[in-house]
Amino acid sequence: MARFFNKASIKQLVLSNIVSIIFIALSLIGMMLSELNSVYIFNELINRISRNSFLVLSLLIPILAGLGLNFGLVIGAMAGQLSIIAVTYWQVEGIIGFLLCIVLALPISILFGYLTGRLFNATKGQEMIAGLIVSFFANGLYQFLLLVMVGTAIPMSNNVMIKPDGIGLRNTIALNGVNGNGGIKYALDGIFRLNLFYFIIILAVLLIIYSLYNLERIKKDRIVKKSKETYIVYVVASIVLIVISVLILLGDNMYKNLKIPLITWIVIAVLCLFNKLIMRTKIGQNFRTVGHSQHIAKVAGINVNRTRIQAVIISTVLASWGQIIFLQNIGTMNTYGSHMQVAMFSIAAILIGGASVTNAKISHAITGVVLFHMIFIVSPTAGKALFGDAQIGEFFRAFVVYGVIGVSLGLHAWKKYKLGKM
Repeated sequence: MARFFNKASIKQLVLSNIVSIIFIALSLIGMMLSELNSVYIFNELINRISRNSFLVLSLLIPILAGLGLNFGLVIGAMAGQLSIIAVTYWQVEGIIGFLLCIVLALPISILFGYLTGRLFNATKGQEMIAGLIVSFFANGLYQFLLLVMVGTAIPMSNNVMIKPDGIGLRNTIALNGVNGNGGIKYALDGIFRLNLFYFIIILAVLLIIYSLYNLERIKKDRIVKKSKETYIVYVVASIVLIVISVLILLGDNMYKNLKIPLITWIVIAVLCLFNKLIMRTKIGQNFRTVGHSQHIAKVAGINVNRTRIQAVIISTVLASWGQIIFLQNIGTMNTYGSHMQVAMFSIAAILIGGASVTNAKISHAITGVVLFHMIFIVSPTAGKALFGDAQIGEFFRAFVVYGVIGVSLGLHAWKKYKLGKM
C-alpha cells in the first residue's frame, strides 16, 4: 500500500487533478457561505445532473479525436429545438412526443454535424474558434428562419406559439401542452422516480458483487484491470454507503425524500456505456489515432477527414438529444436563447472535472457536472453573504460561469508545464 502514498505519487495526483481540487474547495466554501439548506442543495443538484450530463458527455468524442472543445455544440442544440418546435406545434404529447423529437432531431443534426465537420476540416488546428464563429453564424440563420420565415414562407396558425402579428415564433414556448398538463415536460423524468438512497444501495450491492468477482479472479491468478487493494477499498466503501443509506432511510429526516428520475439516469448511463464501447471498436481506435497524430493516422491508412467528420456528427446528434432532455426537464423553451449557452456551460463543466483540450474521460464529465452546478447553485447566495448585495451575488455567478473556462485552461497549461519538468 505504501507505493500509493509516497510523496511523488501524491504530488502527481495533486497536479493531475488540480482543477477539480480547486473547485471542490470552492464548492465547500460556497456551501458554508450560502447557508442554504443541504436538502435543497442536493435536490437542485439531482435536477441539474439529470438535465445537463447528456450534453456534457457529448463533448468526449471530439476531444479524443483531436478536435478540441466543441463549441459547435450549439448547432446540435438548435437541431433539438427545431424538433421540439415541430412536435409542440403538432401537439404530440408525453413520451411519444419526446421520442418523436428524438427521431426528428436525428436527420437534422446529422446534416448540421456533416457541414460543421467539413468546416473543421478546412480549419484544422483552429477548430475551437471555428466552432465558436459558426455557432454565431448558425444562430443568425436560426433566428431568420423562426422570426421571418415562420408565418410567411412556412405557414403556421398556432396562436399560442406565433406572435400576435402572425409572423415569427414567440420568445417563450411552454412545453406542458395545451391544457398545461401534457406536452413533453417531464416526459422522460416523470416516467419513474426512485428514492436516492435505494438507488445508492442498489449500486453499492452491484459494486460489491463486481469487486468480489474480481478478487476471486485474482486468487486464480487471472488478469484483472485493478489491484487487489483497490477492490477491497470498493467493498469497504460500498458497505459504508449501504449503512449510511439505511440509517438515513430509517431516520426522521428530509434526506430520505430525495428522489432521482431513474429512466433519465439510465439513459445517461447508456450514453456512458456507448462512449466506452465505441472507443473499443475500429472507429473508436481511428478517433484515438487521429487525435494522437494525423500524420500517423494517414500512414496507417485512416481517412482522417472522414474520421473527423464522423466524430463531429456523433457529437452533434448527441447534443441535439441532450438539449431535448434538458428542455423536457425545464418545461419551457426560450426560443431564441435556450441554445446559446449550451457549449459554454458544458465545456466549463468538463474542464472543471479534470479534462483538457486533448484528453477527456467519462469521469471528467460526471465530476465536472457535479462541481460546476454545485458552484452554480450556491454562488448567488454565497456572493450575497460575502458582499452584502444580492446583485453582486448574481455577478459572482456570471463570473464563475464565464471565467471558469479561462481559469481551467490556464491551470491545465500550468499543469502540463509542471508535469513536463518532473
